[in-house]
Amino acid sequence: MPPSWTIAIGCDDAGSEYKELIKADMEKDPRVKAVIDCGVTKGSDDFKTPYPHTGVATARKVASGEADRALLICGTGMGVAIAANKVKGIRASVAHDSFSVERLVKSNNAQVLCLGQRVIGIEVARKLVGEWLGHEFDPTSASAAKVAVIGDYENEA
Repeated sequence: MPPSWTIAIGCDDAGSEYKELIKADMEKDPRVKAVIDCGVTKGSDDFKTPYPHTGVATARKVASGEADRALLICGTGMGVAIAANKVKGIRASVAHDSFSVERLVKSNNAQVLCLGQRVIGIEVARKLVGEWLGHEFDPTSASAAKVAVIGDYENEA
């Protein structure tokens, strides 16, 4: 049975164009049950919200169980990734190619994909999100023990 994801999506002003286009794609994708828009939106009062706020708010949707995964977009993807990783239990990273997107999920069980609107073209971004939606982590894989170690370190704090 194919996955049926609830996806939280967020961005800052530097990622808003891609967010709107990819959000529309996901709303049509049969693997996506629902899309939760965590902002920002061009022309709205929240448009100049700094990326740390949007990154954390979006990641919290995953941490709370309201969303299965999240997609964050800023100029490079790096700022929102750093912010999202401050949320306990979240594993977020930038990925700009197919292999990285695959390993993000299959090797690291990361729930948050981060993209850079100023780094990759929109068609590449759309392709990567489509691939990301098709990848699932195998909890019986050799990577599961490594992901558990990340959780152990996180719980030390």
